[in-house]
Order: sequence, then structure tokens, then C-alpha cells
Amino acid sequence: MVLGAVLLLALLIGGALVAGYLLVDIPPANAAATAQSNVYLYSDGSQIARDGEVNRVNVPLSQVPRTVQEAVLAAEDRDFYSERAVDPKAMLRAAWNTATGKGTQSGSTITQQYVKNYYLGQEQTIKRKVKEFFIAIKLGREKSKDYILEGYLNTSYFGRNAYGIQAAAQAYYGKDAGSLTTAEGAYLATLLNSPSAFDVVAHPQSRPRALARWNYVLDGMVKKGWLSETERATTQFPEPGKVRAAAGLSGQRGYLVEAIKDYIVENKILDDKTLAEGGYRITSTIDKRRQTAFVEAVDDQMMSKLDPETRKADRLVRAGGVSIDPATGKVVAMYGGVDYTKQYVNNATRHDYQVASTFKPFVFASAVENGSRTQDGRRITPNTIYNGDNRRPVVGGRIRFSPENEGQISYGNITVNTATDLSVNAVYAQMVVDVGTGKVKKTAIDLGIPEDTPNFVTGPAMALGTMQASVLDMTQAYATLADHGRRTPYTFLEKITKGGDTIGLPERTPTQAISREAADTTTSMLVSVVDNGTGTAALAAGHPAAGKTGTGELDRSAWFAAYTPNLVTVVSMMGQDPDTGTLQSLYGALGEPRIGGGGYPARIWAAYTKTALEGTDPVDFDLELQPGAAQPPPPPSPESSPPLETPDDELTPTPPLRPSPPTGGRDNGGQNQGGQDNGGRTQGGQNQGGQDNGGQDNGGQNQGGQNNGGQDNGGRTQGGQDNGGTTQGTQGATGTQGADGGPAEGLRPPPSAFLE
Repeated sequence: MVLGAVLLLALLIGGALVAGYLLVDIPPANAAATAQSNVYLYSDGSQIARDGEVNRVNVPLSQVPRTVQEAVLAAEDRDFYSERAVDPKAMLRAAWNTATGKGTQSGSTITQQYVKNYYLGQEQTIKRKVKEFFIAIKLGREKSKDYILEGYLNTSYFGRNAYGIQAAAQAYYGKDAGSLTTAEGAYLATLLNSPSAFDVVAHPQSRPRALARWNYVLDGMVKKGWLSETERATTQFPEPGKVRAAAGLSGQRGYLVEAIKDYIVENKILDDKTLAEGGYRITSTIDKRRQTAFVEAVDDQMMSKLDPETRKADRLVRAGGVSIDPATGKVVAMYGGVDYTKQYVNNATRHDYQVASTFKPFVFASAVENGSRTQDGRRITPNTIYNGDNRRPVVGGRIRFSPENEGQISYGNITVNTATDLSVNAVYAQMVVDVGTGKVKKTAIDLGIPEDTPNFVTGPAMALGTMQASVLDMTQAYATLADHGRRTPYTFLEKITKGGDTIGLPERTPTQAISREAADTTTSMLVSVVDNGTGTAALAAGHPAAGKTGTGELDRSAWFAAYTPNLVTVVSMMGQDPDTGTLQSLYGALGEPRIGGGGYPARIWAAYTKTALEGTDPVDFDLELQPGAAQPPPPPSPESSPPLETPDDELTPTPPLRPSPPTGGRDNGGQNQGGQDNGGRTQGGQNQGGQDNGGQDNGGQNQGGQNNGGQDNGGRTQGGQDNGGTTQGTQGATGTQGADGGPAEGLRPPPSAFLE
């Protein structure tokens, strides 16, 4: 009976295979072979852009260098010329993973991939796999291996809207396929695995993975005897050329389209090859009116004031911004750069600038979330008193760290609220140790910062914003604060359709990331930053707002992250050499000695927010604060003084007086009072002259408040430029900052500073 059952099963399977072979014909070329465009729409249904006609030029196999052919085989199917057209084991494994929801996996031969590219489609279904199986068998019997390889090379998608090896050669190296080197061919073969992710120009963060895949291809060529060990050892990675955007993607359209594409692929809604087939109608969350308002705000407040012919530093200025509805997580506007066809990298999604003091609210939110206390047991609230002296050593950590305050100012004993208003580094470096750096990192991740963010390293310096999150990531995190600690994952998509079908979108169920008490108490302090501190330029929006300024190390970036109860927007100015791509300081840009987050970024924010919320009534924040947050601080006593902060006899018997908020180069752009008008005369190096444009060491303290502050050396000659930001701004050993919170070069002090 068992033998009979086995024979019957074998007969049935054999019959099914024969029937399938006879019934499934080789179909005509699919739509992707002549492909369609995708249409991208604003939320109101009007068109943003089409992603262009398909870029494909077919070439005969004889025009593709042999080593390039072999590189493709090494990457995708090393036994192509000796194996059968199908690999049943790999197909069954891939089909099982698809059916059981374990993710998609390709176990296809090159013949099967060609069938999928040319005759079928990229959808991951069992039905398509079955068709692919029988068509591949027929094709393998009727056509030569060279015919199939030629077809594969001419139909495969390589990214950059390039179909086929000829279009890819032009898109990445500006040459014909016949001129490709072995190294270049190996890189193009690398792209076949993941065209978007492995483009090292468009996605520099993926370079390590792309290089690993490129090395895998070359090593495979060596194993097959197609490349000698000597030639392999001397092969250098061939840097691809810059991305050349289609004319139809000029202005902000290209940034929006690429951000939407990345969102679709990263969230596994469609893979990049399927999306590249075209024919999709993609309705985004981008609000056309608000998008226009964002562009106009940047143009009016910053771009129109640039004069690169007169001021060399103006060539370095970049800007990026994102605006999110916190209740829904919808991205309603995004500013990616001056023009997608001129500057391909999206400033709103890049990950190479420190977020500086915009990270500080996450430290306080974590303190409330975890019920944290100071070293001597006092609960951390907005009214908790910390010592804010410049270079005060952090107590309780394993790493010795003595951060500088902006302008080298010592504030003495101040409340956390005042330290937030004035962005005092000494206070927050101590607070992050009091809370626990691991807990702070967890809170930041819960708010919406990706765990794999570059330089997201735990340590006391993290409080000053060493990590390199994107503007989009920071907007997500601030949106969680704005929505009372409830995190709704951001989205760019309203819906995707193709023909009569609607593509499913991922669930975005809101979660309570941190307690309402923690989020709202943090918001209450950020309201004070706008009303009384470094973010007063945001008052021009005409709506109650909460926000935080930040200026990166060496003034390479300036941030303003802020929100009203119903709109969250983050704006960043960045310095970058347009020729080399290196990050540069913004000293002297727009005619200002220093660029700070409370200056141009805050003014852009205010102009955009005013227009974006036009026609709506101002809404006050509805806040539920932690116990003790609304009360004035109790008088400090010797018994409750912070350890190692100040001697007992230096503690004031009453709450400390609030220092004046800075108004100069650090946060307000240094226009009126940054070291020129007031610097060093009445308020010399401390409040205005030295703190803002008076420089750090010489501008504010040594000279800013004495003889030359504000007139000759207080803000310009030796303040913000020569000594304030450059000479002293690079001392990573003690946690030096550039302007208002970004740490010095590197993530940590040098080895000598680790010694206890």
C-alpha cells in the first residue's frame, strides 16, 4: 500500500509537470519590457511628477566585455552555463518562505530571472513562481544560453532608472557597456541584488554593504578561474559618477519622489524592482499648499539673502526641513535642497550632521519617564538646581568629561528650566549621567530615533547631540513629544493603486512611547525656550510654540526643532563644500560671524508655520505636568547640594537669579547684537557679546567683556571666527562645543580623558 501510494504520488506529480509544460506557453513580453511611468500625486490628487520614461538601450552580448559577463554570473548564477534552466530546490524554498510569511527569497537561476523580467513580473506569488518554472524549462530547451544571458543583461534593473547593462553603464560611469572595466562590471553586477540600497552615491550609508557585495563578486570570479589572484589584488573600487536627475524632477519634486520611493521600499510595500516596472499611481501625504509655503519660507528668509559671488561662505549653505502632523504622522511638507537636479542628496533625509542641542529634550524626557534623581537624591524636574559652571567635571560617570558651555560662561547654580532656555551644556552632561545613558538612548529610540543612527553612542557627550540623525528622524521624535508621548510612525503615503488594484499599506498603530507626564513636562520647558530663551524668533509665527535650538560642532549645522499643538517642523542649515562634498563650517555665511539655530532656521520655521496655519486660531498646549514641575524651586541647602558642584559657602540661600537669554550669534544669527552692538560694552562677554558672537575663549571672556568686546575682537576678529569657533572649538578632550550644544570633533574625549 505504501509503495502504491508513493507510485501514485509520483505519477500525479509527473502528470502535473507534463500538463503544466504543455499548457503554459511562452507569453509575449510583459509591460515592464516597454515599461510605464509611475505617477506621484499631492494629497489633493494634483501631480507632483512622473518618474520618467524607461531608460533602456539593448545591446548584443558580443558588445559586453567577457569579464563583465562573468562578473554578472559570479554575482547571480555561477553555474549558469552548466546547470539546468530551473533549480527546483531553490524554487520550493522560496515558495515556502513566501507562503508562510517568512519574507521573500530568490532562489532563481538567471533563466528564471530573465523570464520574470521579460515575460512575467516582479510580484512574489506562488502562481507567478509556477508560471516562471514552466516557461523557464521551455525557454531553456528552445533557446541558447547566450541568448538568455543577453536577454537578462538587457532587461535587468540597475537603479537610477536604468534598464539593461548599456543604460547602467551610462548612468553610473558615463560610458558604453563595451568600455566597462572588470571593476566597473563587478559593481554593476553588485547592483542587481539591491539596486537602490547599493548605490553608494545616493545612499552613502550603505557603502559598507555595497563594498562587501562587490568583493563577493570579485572573489567569486577568482573561484571560477575568471580572474587571477594578482589582478584581484590590484583591483580598486570604481567610484560611480554623480546621479543625473531627470528634468521632470527639478526643484523639490525629485526630493519628494525619491523620499516616497525610499519609504515604499524600506517598508517592504513594494521592492524597488517591482516599483520600477511602473504603472503605479501613488498618492502622497504632501500638502501642496504647505509644501509651497515651506519653499517660499526658505527662499524668503535665507536663499534670497545668499551672495556667493561676494561671500565665499555662502557657497556652503544648505537647508533641509520636514513638517509632520503629529496626530496622524503624515509628512505634509519637506524641503530637500536648492534643486534636485543641481544637488541630488536630500538634506531632509541625510545622516551626516550632528543634531546638537536639539537632543537635550530627550535627556529631560527620559529623566521624567524614569523618575530619575540627581547624584544626591533630588528628583529631576524643571525646577531642580544644577551647577552650570563652564568645564565642570561630570560626576558619577566612568568617563571623565568636562564640557564647555557656549562662550565659556559659568552660570553657577541654575534650574533645569533655565539651563534649557540657555542650552547650558554642563547641566545636561551631568543630567544624562544622572538618568543613565542607556535609559536616555532607549527613550530617544522610543520617541522615534532609529537605533542604527550613526554615532548614536552612549556616554556623557551624547547629551550634547553627537548622534547624526536626519531632519526627518528628529521631526518624528518631536512629533511624539507634541502628541503627549504618543508615537505615530510617519508616512508619506495616502494610497497606491495600479489598474483597479489597491496596494496594501503597513499598519501604523499609535503607541504610547513615553508617559504623557514626561512628554508634557518636556513641552512646558520648550515653551519657555521660545518665550524666554534662545528660540524667541519663533514667536513671529503668531501661534503658541515649543522648541529647541541647536548649533553643531564647528558651526557646521544649525537647527531649530519646534512645534505647535498641531504641527511639528524641524529646520536645519548645513555647511557643505559643493565641489568635494565635505562638511564645512558656516562661519561668515550670510555675512554673519556665527550661524545659530535661533537665527535663520527659527525665522524659516516661523515664516512657514505662520502660513501653514493661516486661517486657524492659535491653540494653547494642554499639558499634564509631573508633580513639582509647576512650583518654584525650594531654596538649596548644604545638605542637598549637588556633590562636587560648588563649595557649601557658595550656595545661595534663595533660588538663583535667571541669566539673561542670549541674543547673538549662537541662536539669533548674530544680526544685531552678536558681538557688535552690545558685545563687551555693557554686557561684555557674558550674555551677549561673548556668549553669542564674542567667541568662546578669547571673544567673550578674555577680551569680549574687557576692552575689545564687540568693537574689534568681541564678535568678529577673535570672537566667533578666529578664536571662538576655530581655535578653541576643536578641543574634544573636554567636550568643547561649536555653538549651542554640538560637541567637538569626534564622539568622545581622547584616551587621556578616560582615566579616572
